[in-house]
Amino acid sequence: MTPGPGHNSEASHRFAKDQLKAFIERVERLEEEKKALADDIRDVYAEAKTNGFDVKALRTIVRLRKQDADARKEHEALVETYMHALGMLADTPLGQSAIERARG
Repeated sequence: MTPGPGHNSEASHRFAKDQLKAFIERVERLEEEKKALADDIRDVYAEAKTNGFDVKALRTIVRLRKQDADARKEHEALVETYMHALGMLADTPLGQSAIERARG
């Protein structure tokens, strides 16, 4: 006996439905894992704070270490340039050096 009209479309519809459900379930599992990891990271920062470390500074270091070294250097140079333009470096050894270098 041969399948009737629409048999292939029903099978492909069922396959698409099952595939969609599998994708959704995978994403849900990954979201649960992501939440667990975020909780673990929060716990590590809390432990560091308990041990006297500045969490804001730690987060900054983690963010900087994620960046490409060249991109980080370029960003730091730009910040330094802006700070110099605003006169924010004049009272530091780095600022004094920059001022002397700019004067020639």
